[in-house]
Amino acid sequence: MAISDTTIGIAAGVGASGFWVLTTIFFTAGGKRIGVTAVNTLRMIMAIGLLGTTHLLLFGKLVPEVATTEMWIALALSGVIGLTICDQALFSAFLDIGPRKALLFMTTSPIFAAIFGYFILGERLGPASLVGMTVTLAGIAWVVLERQEAKPERAKHAVRGFIFVMIGAICQPLGGMFSKIGMGIGSVPEADQVSPMAATLVRMVFGLCGMAPIVLISWRMVKKREQEALKPKWGSGVAFTFGGAVFGPYLGVWLSLVAMAFSPLGIAQTLLSLSPVMILPFVKKLYNEQLTRAAVLGAVVAVTGAGIISAADTIDRRLGFTQQSDEEAGDATGHPAGKRPAEHGSQTDP
Repeated sequence: MAISDTTIGIAAGVGASGFWVLTTIFFTAGGKRIGVTAVNTLRMIMAIGLLGTTHLLLFGKLVPEVATTEMWIALALSGVIGLTICDQALFSAFLDIGPRKALLFMTTSPIFAAIFGYFILGERLGPASLVGMTVTLAGIAWVVLERQEAKPERAKHAVRGFIFVMIGAICQPLGGMFSKIGMGIGSVPEADQVSPMAATLVRMVFGLCGMAPIVLISWRMVKKREQEALKPKWGSGVAFTFGGAVFGPYLGVWLSLVAMAFSPLGIAQTLLSLSPVMILPFVKKLYNEQLTRAAVLGAVVAVTGAGIISAADTIDRRLGFTQQSDEEAGDATGHPAGKRPAEHGSQTDP
């Protein structure tokens, strides 16, 4: 029995969220030992090494084949917007308004994703998919609101933090949209489409290029005594960073592009936002945070919403919202006819 595109996209989105929980844990530990700037730099370099090696083993070449200049430009924009600008803005928001409020505002990113998908990519969402997205986002917001800040926000930076987090909320799905365009889904023959694996490698290279000036400025601002204090912890810090690079920029970003390739942008972004829910089992043991009943209920709501999304095709058909066949009108989760991701092609992942 063949696995549907929707199932592949949903599984990849949930899997990516799970990996990002692990990468958050590893990068937090690494950042405490060698600093955030070092972690951000090393994670990109490590990920490029892992992705390049994997691409060489899978496709027999180190440099991915991209059919058109427009696709190269789209993937480059995706890397700079989605990996450089988004990550930097989100981290700045964490510092200014705290992670709880930042993550709460980031739950708006699937809304922007759905807008980009509808107006630019021509993706339509059925009623069940929209309900599932709403329920999932409500559950995520519930969980985030239950979590307590380690220390109160600084009011004088509240506006700046809000601006940063909204930049992140817009850039994340915008980067995903350019990834989808860069992979050539629905715009070039299947043989010329770029696989999620190859697209991730290209994005990461351009993301690192975009981070270069930020890293140079940051390193110049780090005081010498702070660098000296971190020297004894480089061994463990690099080890934690490598673990985070494996689960985040390598496997996590790869799976996120699979999710975007096989499901509409809005749905993919919703499922990629589940990390605050998935981290709940770890918060008490690792961070000594109390797991409240309300947070658990919020997690149940979010998972229920994800379940509605996974069954959206069936629900819409049974309720009579889908009158045409999938081949004629696209499926209920949003892929228009003729715009589904290729299952075969010159660089399709095995």
